[in-house]
Amino acid sequence: MGAGSRARFVRETPDVRRQALIEATARCLAEKGVAGTSVRAICARAGVSSGLLTHYFDGVDALILATYRDVGAKVSATLDAAVEAAGDDPRARLRACLQANFTGPILDPDLLATWIAFWSLVKSDPSIAAVHADVYGATRRQMEQLLCAAAPAMSAQQARIAAISLQALVDGLWLELCLDRSAFSPEEAQAMVADAMERSLSPLDGNDDQSSLD
Repeated sequence: MGAGSRARFVRETPDVRRQALIEATARCLAEKGVAGTSVRAICARAGVSSGLLTHYFDGVDALILATYRDVGAKVSATLDAAVEAAGDDPRARLRACLQANFTGPILDPDLLATWIAFWSLVKSDPSIAAVHADVYGATRRQMEQLLCAAAPAMSAQQARIAAISLQALVDGLWLELCLDRSAFSPEEAQAMVADAMERSLSPLDGNDDQSSLD
């Protein structure tokens, strides 16, 4: 990056500078993994000096933590937008949330590589583990709320179990698609999660007994 580009970066606001460092960290994690994500690598990717990184963050660990939160927030925002675009029908909103996982920008091998870097730290870094729990918990709670809206007869426990089941299916299909698209297509994945959604809801149509899930 030339001197002119660097000068333009320096004139940016603090929030923009922080975000540029976060985005550079996400790229480094995707390309190099945790071991290759250093101050030098991040700053080279962002086109800034190492002093700027330490000005905004207490080292690489703090920056990786901020990056995890940022990536999780972007995924959540994408799902929220899909739900809102689906309109008012509760089933359509739930279906949209599930199926949005198989479209851009979520269905992205680079995003998978970044998540793998985060996951590699969950067992060794309590701060990363806490963010992981927050991200997963927020996704599950959103799913529970959408399920209860789509099936008012569903109890809180039934919604919890159904949300865990649907999220596990989404995660598995998403992981496989990011690794290799030869087995099935994103459209087939969307059809599979929509079918699983209907099967989760159908026993509750007409207020059928659901004691087996309690």
